[in-house]
Amino acid sequence: MLRAGIVGLPNVGKSTLFNALVANAKAQAANFPFCTIEPNVGVVAVPDERLQVLAKISTSAQIVPTRIEFVDIAGLVKGASQGEGLGNQFLANIREVDAIVQVVRCFENDDIIHVSGSVDPLRDIEVINLELGLADLDQVERRMDRTRKQARNNKDAQLELGALEKLAAVLNEGKAARQAELTEEETEAVKFLGLLTAKPIIYAANVSEEDLAEGNDWVEQVRQLAATENAQVVIISAQVESELVELSEEERVDFLEALGVEEGGLRSLIRATYELLGLRTFLTTGPQETRAWTIRAGMKAPQAAGAIHTDFERGFIRAETVAYRDLVESGSMAAAKDKGLVRSEGKEYVVQEGDVMLFRFNV
Repeated sequence: MLRAGIVGLPNVGKSTLFNALVANAKAQAANFPFCTIEPNVGVVAVPDERLQVLAKISTSAQIVPTRIEFVDIAGLVKGASQGEGLGNQFLANIREVDAIVQVVRCFENDDIIHVSGSVDPLRDIEVINLELGLADLDQVERRMDRTRKQARNNKDAQLELGALEKLAAVLNEGKAARQAELTEEETEAVKFLGLLTAKPIIYAANVSEEDLAEGNDWVEQVRQLAATENAQVVIISAQVESELVELSEEERVDFLEALGVEEGGLRSLIRATYELLGLRTFLTTGPQETRAWTIRAGMKAPQAAGAIHTDFERGFIRAETVAYRDLVESGSMAAAKDKGLVRSEGKEYVVQEGDVMLFRFNV
């Protein structure tokens, strides 16, 4: 399951956002630092309207969406890389996620105390990224000391050492590990380190309700910074998200339309995360269930089958595949077959977004 860690300084709206994204979460959202001591974890369904449509066509007994896990990680502070503010514990929690959602405060509110005394998103981002970078640099330098001895007579160690030297140079410049120009082999050689700044990052610019549609000057500053890091920016409002929790689906649509936006923060974050990680969704449908499956872009049919069960990949024969739109327009799988829209794809077929698939395999 995809795991996204929500990080940020204390009092930027992390736990409020988390509680709203995961309505049954138990994280506190108090107006003081470290209200979240242990990482709170919430699993949410990925919204996908295609499932309801396919379930109706197949008269499915149940719908099973793919899911994403959000981890609310307690607020970092300056000195976290040296253990300040329970820093070591927080950094360890971040190391376990697939992507980082860094919540950045882009709103004024005299009732919510900023840990640094004023609103300055670029300063806040610098604090977080510096602590993550310092933790990575410490880890890389310690690994380099060990690897140098092995590199004298070991080609694998030589490859790793070259990658570590590139990483150290980038980190010493105050940049993220993901900005280092590593070959595929070098990337694989240091993957086990789980470097914090190597993880894909989304900046969640937390704004007031009034700025949700257009953003503000602070959001623009975050966008300009993100562009230099190959990161993404999503405008969210923890305030709005907490209000949406109390509304019906119809009321949510009306509320968002009144604010001038088409979707809430959950959809925006999930969409950005999927794009950032290069993820795709294929679908299966039948009388028992209609279900969504998440895979990496570029995966071939046997690998997609393996997402369902390892036996499917091991004994893969072929995949009966139809594009979602073609199936819906045909009205049924039988009609799609009559029109020649259902294809028989082999082991080299690269699965496309929205493919509806049925796998044939030997046990």
